Amino acid sequence: MRSFASDNNSGVHPRVMEAVLEANKDHAVGYGDDPWTIEATIKIKELFGAAAEPYFVFNGTGANSVALQTATRPFHSILCAETAHIFVDECGAPAKMSGCAVVAIPTPDGKLTPELVKPRLHNFGVCHHSQPKVVYISQVSELGTVYTIDEVRALADLLHAHDMYLHMDGARLANACASLNCTMKQLTVDAGVDILSFGGTKNGMMMGEAVIAFRPELAENLQYYRKQSAQLASKMRYLSAQFVPYLSDNLWLENAMKANISARKLEESLRAWPQIRFTQKVESNQLFFTLPTEVLTRLQEEYFFYMWNEEINEARLVTSWDTSGEDIARFEQSLKEIFEQVGIE
Repeated sequence: MRSFASDNNSGVHPRVMEAVLEANKDHAVGYGDDPWTIEATIKIKELFGAAAEPYFVFNGTGANSVALQTATRPFHSILCAETAHIFVDECGAPAKMSGCAVVAIPTPDGKLTPELVKPRLHNFGVCHHSQPKVVYISQVSELGTVYTIDEVRALADLLHAHDMYLHMDGARLANACASLNCTMKQLTVDAGVDILSFGGTKNGMMMGEAVIAFRPELAENLQYYRKQSAQLASKMRYLSAQFVPYLSDNLWLENAMKANISARKLEESLRAWPQIRFTQKVESNQLFFTLPTEVLTRLQEEYFFYMWNEEINEARLVTSWDTSGEDIARFEQSLKEIFEQVGIE
């Protein structure tokens, strides 16, 4: 089944699958003391700089929970957008595992700004209140929008002036870099990000993420938080081996560019219908839009996708690294036939 429901639904890139199969030969020392984990660590340091200290984990929720634990204490608070993944889609895991209050901030486009964060930076040193310590942002945002390098740096500068940390959820970092035509290093460590959840599951990998600390005090205890959080894989090689081809020969960028280009083509098709209205800018591989009820109902009979806001008929489509021109053409034809069936021209 082909769909535009999520880039989590796409398959694994052949080069990544080949690396997993190659890692399956013979025996290897467990818990990360294997050649694949060493090579993956080298690749990450080449990409993000020598200061990067990666720790491989199973999944995104685990990565965010481990990263936020290492940057906080239970009396701290974590600030995020009200649409943030850690606030909406992770069943409270980061709050439970860190013990921190999670403070959600309304945003029109899923992105935080210094102006939105500043009013929350108060009561420092007052024991009656949780102490602000970390701002969480996702790149790209949950609404498909992209933080520019300057926007990330502005947030980091504000936080560092208050002895706080900036945590970036980089589940779609590759798509953001493809959109901005920049490197991962420029968009993270160079822009002031302190700790990163770095994944490729949505961009051609099978599973696994890396929590990457860019500051030594955050790297110091990461291995212990990873173990306590049940995120230390005994057969680590199957996680880390994927990162080697993913970060070689710009495969990560190639995959992300394909997904982004497909999203723009799909956007062009949807904009041909004036009854379809976009609710967010298309800056990555996600599209948010509203459409007439009858069209929506019939489209759901033919395609699986997620509703973002059912009250206003707002849907979300997501393209993937393996989205084809045929996929888009088939969707265009289905939409055309549906509009004709309901009598809308």
